[in-house]
Amino acid sequence: MRRLLCSARPVAIQTSTNPTASDQDLQQQQLWNFAQRTTALPFGRGAFTLATTYTLLTEALVFPKIILAGRLPAQQNATVNLDLSTRSVSEFSSWAEFHNGVAAGLRLAPFQEKMLRTWIQYNRPSEPNFTHAGLLLAFGLHEHLRVLTMTDAYRYLSQEHDITTLGLLLGLATSHRGTMHPAISKMLYFHVPSRHPSSTPELELPTLLQSAAVMGIGLLYEGSAHALTMKILLGEIGRRSGGDNVLEREGYAVAAGSALGFVALGRGSDAFGFMDTFLDRLFEYIGSKEVYHEKFLNATIAADDQSGNTGQMMDGSQINVDVTAPGAIIALALIFLKAESEEIAARLSIPDTHFDLQYVRPDFVMLRIIARNLILWSRIQPSIDWIGSQIPETIKVGVFSMSEEAIDCDEFDAEALFQAYINIVTGACIAIGLKYAGSRNGDAQELLYSYTVHFLNEIKHVSVQTPSILPKGLLQYVDRGTLELCLHLIALSLSVVMAGSGQLQTFRLLRYLRGRSSAEGQVNYGLQMAVSLAIGFLFLGGGTHSFSTSNSAIAALLITLYPRLPTGPNDNRCHLQAFRHLYVIATEPRRVQTVDVDTGLPVYCPLEVTVAETEYYDETNYCDVTPCLLPERSVLKNVRVCGPRYWPQLIKITPEDKPWWRSGDKTDPDPFNGGVLYIKRKVGSCSYSDDPIGCQSLLSRAMHEVCDTPSTSCSTQLNRASHSSFRVDQLVSTFSANPSLIAFAKLCCESWKDRQVLYSV
Repeated sequence: MRRLLCSARPVAIQTSTNPTASDQDLQQQQLWNFAQRTTALPFGRGAFTLATTYTLLTEALVFPKIILAGRLPAQQNATVNLDLSTRSVSEFSSWAEFHNGVAAGLRLAPFQEKMLRTWIQYNRPSEPNFTHAGLLLAFGLHEHLRVLTMTDAYRYLSQEHDITTLGLLLGLATSHRGTMHPAISKMLYFHVPSRHPSSTPELELPTLLQSAAVMGIGLLYEGSAHALTMKILLGEIGRRSGGDNVLEREGYAVAAGSALGFVALGRGSDAFGFMDTFLDRLFEYIGSKEVYHEKFLNATIAADDQSGNTGQMMDGSQINVDVTAPGAIIALALIFLKAESEEIAARLSIPDTHFDLQYVRPDFVMLRIIARNLILWSRIQPSIDWIGSQIPETIKVGVFSMSEEAIDCDEFDAEALFQAYINIVTGACIAIGLKYAGSRNGDAQELLYSYTVHFLNEIKHVSVQTPSILPKGLLQYVDRGTLELCLHLIALSLSVVMAGSGQLQTFRLLRYLRGRSSAEGQVNYGLQMAVSLAIGFLFLGGGTHSFSTSNSAIAALLITLYPRLPTGPNDNRCHLQAFRHLYVIATEPRRVQTVDVDTGLPVYCPLEVTVAETEYYDETNYCDVTPCLLPERSVLKNVRVCGPRYWPQLIKITPEDKPWWRSGDKTDPDPFNGGVLYIKRKVGSCSYSDDPIGCQSLLSRAMHEVCDTPSTSCSTQLNRASHSSFRVDQLVSTFSANPSLIAFAKLCCESWKDRQVLYSV
């Protein structure tokens, strides 16, 4: 597992002993493919090593190196470096170093008792760099930046290093999430040029920095439904960013929409008097024709234009829906998260005619499916029938008829039908992944695994046999890039469901996807990033963490799983890569480890877990062996220590929407505080590690095999002792696990044997 996410050694390149010019080109092509995979590894390593180590305050934090060189085994392991001069790529490894810094920072345990401001300052380099910028974001995700003062923040800002400023803004916002801290709010608004007075000289800020500042505003005001902040963010969705790259304005609109969703997270329309006109504005950004308050909407747009701010994203008098729609859809999904609003879900309709399919981009169809199901949360079901119910009848009939050649493909736009079909299926799979995040639900796992294998079979045949659930011949109508994207998004959703479990079947699938070469598919940086994240999620925190399904957690996972993957390490046009690390907000430690109260050592023990009855399913019981992951606290009813070797315990828990324990929090009286449950072994029983099948317990062994009997000679006893599998020290271990007593018994037993041998001679 660690080898899959390790990037600190050169990769081996296959080549001949006498390389030619063509061989050198082949070497560079192989290195380029390996480099894209290597630069994506920090995403998975950050999730895999999440909160697994404690730092020493007397040492500087060590960052693993990212090696982009290769070695040639046929030429005595000669080293060959990646040549980027032939490719139009500038600063190829810059963002990789940023993510490497995030991974190194996430490795530290949150709420560490001695995380000091001076230690953070001690790790600040003399010259700003991408690695330390990522480290600041990681500290913020673990809420370590609470110890920094505003003076420390201004010192970072005075360095005028854009990526360091980006990491600092996002880190401070996540550390103070939901607090509406006034000083940090001013700092964030300062990096949004559209909010500056018209008399202020315009600042030339990169679009990436503005996107980070806007997202930081949303995190800082999370759940507050602050009216002025919502109005500002609504305007930012449709406003051009004042940065240096207008191609990144879609990413800015997505950041503004996500921030708006965080501010009004799960609040719905019942808390706002102006929500009707507010929603009309959002639906116009999406491209909906149903606008009930057009007069107010036009007046608001005119007022924004007269205020001296930058103009709306319009082509003539029309809004550029291609730019504003993704952010508006995400905003609606988060505002009405779990609201069960039929009206809002109906307005996020899916095109059900061949004509309407021509005017909606397929990737927007996927976003609409995700948003509709997040709103209608209780209706998500892990079944093929539920996914089929998401597909309009026109699309379903057309796709299956074309796949069976029952109708003439010239009558309809086959590509539009199939594109819409696979995007609807992928969106429904992502919704299932979010609904059952961290639950290890068997039905959801089997369903998502089946869809992943079927998409993979359309690209390259694999030997795994699953029921036929998709039409054949998708590759005839859909380009391979789209199929690869959908395949990896479903695999990522599968890993979200199985987070922290390390399930072998899922791991084998992800390992196969990671090992594919570019000849087997268009495996670019974005797809490698998805596979790396999926493997990291599967072993989240080394198997100690899982995902929650609270509103904040679902919002963070939605931003992490945003279905537009980058094409290269420097691609931030549609989604800022730093937002992919927000999954940390959704994680919580749920591993429980049983410890023997007498020895203080961890032991195996069977537990019976009872999940409380909900509106979705009845009360259920299942058994697991520690160490294991417990369900969410909102559904857990009780945990019982079972089995014949340990004294029974029954821990009753009141289901409530609150997180599990926090590392280092010793004031919490919770029985699972720190993830440890103390148990006591019964006299006469061995631990499961020493006696897996129970043949060495006191009730199952014959006493005469370890005791002396006067009717037998010494030689007979020695012969019997040599063939016996029991010793005195084993007998003592059934009564006590005290190492001193066991060592004393072993010493006496050996000395007794030596004495018997001497007597026999």
